[in-house]
Amino acid sequence: MAGPSHPFIAQAEAIAVENAAGRGRLLLVCDHAVKDLPAVFGDLGLDADARASHIAWDPGALPVSRGIAAAMDAPLVFPRVSRLVIDCNRSPDAPDSIVTLSENTVIAANDGLGDEARLARVGAIYSPFHAAVDALIDTRLTRRLPTAVVAVHSFTPVYRGKARPWHVGILSNRDRRLADHLIAGLGAEADLVVGDNEPYSPADRVYHTLERHAEARGLPCVMIELRNDLIATPATQAAWARHLVRHLESGCAELFGPPA
Repeated sequence: MAGPSHPFIAQAEAIAVENAAGRGRLLLVCDHAVKDLPAVFGDLGLDADARASHIAWDPGALPVSRGIAAAMDAPLVFPRVSRLVIDCNRSPDAPDSIVTLSENTVIAANDGLGDEARLARVGAIYSPFHAAVDALIDTRLTRRLPTAVVAVHSFTPVYRGKARPWHVGILSNRDRRLADHLIAGLGAEADLVVGDNEPYSPADRVYHTLERHAEARGLPCVMIELRNDLIATPATQAAWARHLVRHLESGCAELFGPPA
């Protein structure tokens, strides 16, 4: 579902690609990296606290993604726009592609959007994001670079009044090669509670990016969900990045053999 480009958002403002020439074995995506709202969208009718909360982004996920990318020489792709404008990890025809209610917060400015306004958001943000991921994978496959696609997200410790016990969730769909490796490795650590398709699963429509770009091409893939109170500072973000790198490197060695 393509759409016309939004006349007030340049692609460079909407999408970031970092370390595009990286030769490591991962391609990283961070679908909900930032809380930023381009000026054309105003504040979506939300106060500052709501715009900074987890409904707008995945706090801590981008610094962790960058830490992994730096350590493993991996390209990283992310939207530079809040998911409250459009969620790049949802199909544009999904009911939660552009939300009008997130947890308990009404996003009134998204209610009653016409087809033209919706298509403009698709064309400005969703389509360039997925085109950038496609282009990187095409280039890597042409160069015969082993590639696993990893999405990094974060989740809130309490959702709609219910506490979540997991420190990290490992999400997978049909392809469980990397997921099983991470679950075994992280699950062996006595101080960690590891979710297998918890607190979300593909049944919650959270696996769109990986289904579209990795599973459709037969590439190994996994989504990592970190509890956001555990990655709230630069120190804890860096520590979790290092922690995950150890398991991702051994997982890639299992998948692709020792590094050349």
